Order: sequence, then C-alpha cells, then structure tokens
Amino acid sequence: MKLYLKYFQIHLHSQMQYKVSFFLTIIGQFILSFSAFLEIYFMMTRFHTVNEFTFEEVLLCFAIVMLAFALAECFVRGFDGFSSILGNGQFDRILVRPRNIIFQVLATKIELSRIGRFIQAAIIFAYAIPRCQIIWSADKIFTISLMVISGVAVFSGLFIIYASLCFFTTEGLEFLNIFTDGGREFGKYPFSIYGEGVLKLFTYIIPLALFQYYPFLYLIGKTQDINYMLAPLLAFLFLIPCLLLWRIGLKHYKSTGS
Repeated sequence: MKLYLKYFQIHLHSQMQYKVSFFLTIIGQFILSFSAFLEIYFMMTRFHTVNEFTFEEVLLCFAIVMLAFALAECFVRGFDGFSSILGNGQFDRILVRPRNIIFQVLATKIELSRIGRFIQAAIIFAYAIPRCQIIWSADKIFTISLMVISGVAVFSGLFIIYASLCFFTTEGLEFLNIFTDGGREFGKYPFSIYGEGVLKLFTYIIPLALFQYYPFLYLIGKTQDINYMLAPLLAFLFLIPCLLLWRIGLKHYKSTGS
C-alpha cells in the first residue's frame, strides 16, 4: 500500500503539471455525465415511472453504477490502456521488476481526471438518497456500500479481460466496450426494464445486475429476501475467470520487440 501511495503521488504530481488541462478534463467528464442525467430527466418527466420505478429510484440506480464505473476507470486504467503498454515495450520492463505484475499494471496509470464523472455521480447520489423513502438500517447501509464496491470489482474484471485479450491480439478489441461503456449506459436504469433476456445476460454472463438490480430491489424495499442483499458478493466471483484469463494470456505473451 505504501508503494501504491507513492505511485499515486507521482501520478498526481505529473497531472498537476498542466493544471488547466487537468481541470478542463474534469469539467469535460462532468458535462458528459450530465448529458446522461438529462436523458433520464426528460424521459422521466414525460412518463413519471418506468417499470414501476420512480424518478428518484432510477437516479439512485444510475448513481451507483456511475460511482462504481468512475472508481474503476480511475484506478484500473492501466488495464484499460494495456494495449499501449504492450506496444511500446513497457510490459517487458514490468516483467523484470521484482514486484507483482498486476500491481505494476495498476500503478502504471491512475487517471485522476475521471473524478469529474465521480463528482457527477456523487451529486446525483446525494440528491436521490433522501428522496427514495428508504428506511435506513445497518443492513441497508451495508447493501449500498457492497453495491458500489462489487461494482468496482465487476468493471475492473471487464478491464482485465480487455487487457488479457491483448496478449493474443496486441491491439485492444473495441467490441469489449459494449460491456464496459455499454454496461454503464445500460445501468442508467434497473436492468429489468430491458426484458428477461438482457437481465439474464447481465446476471449470468456479465454480472452487472448482481450489484445493481437485485440488491437495489432489497434497498428500496421491493423485496425482503436477504439473498438479494447478498447478491453483490457473487459478483466478486467474476474476478476469478478474469484473473484466470489473465494468467493464460501471460503464459502466451511474446515480446513485440519494441
């Protein structure tokens, strides 16, 4: 942890060398996220509810997904940009250093400018929480914390898959953005509104619904089943095949010679 904090300080110092660019990027991220909020706002002012979910409940659902995605994008950016690490020969240097490889890839890039998206999500979160009429208790606080943490784990797993496939293709496969950026966009609403097929996809294949939809039902009181509250714990299991794919890719790695 001490070494990671050192890397964090280095990245912060580096990005703050260009303060205007840094803060303009934060503003840009904020505005992009705000456009997603406006989309929800205009639709909900027209229809008021979607699949029996109120505007405030949809906003809370959206905020949780955005918080998780923003944190993953900020601190797991090294895997999201892994193709460039392979292409410029930086990964060869990583292999000869006496530190864990995953740790080093994580530390290669910390995108602090993504805080703009996080701020947007935090504001929506703070607005929606007191308006959802949730009866707060220890289990509800645990549930909402677990939703965000497991969400970070799932999005991180998707970034690891992206990086793992780069071992075989060198260049990143853009279609995986369907599950990262696409998953974030789908997560603007509870997954049940898209139909049973999509809900099953995001439950059993890409477990976004395990940290978004099922515990959300428990959080807002639509179910009292404790299994819904604990569903995010199953989402952590998604990291197992992701890390296995990473190990397989690592074994097949061949230097680009850069």
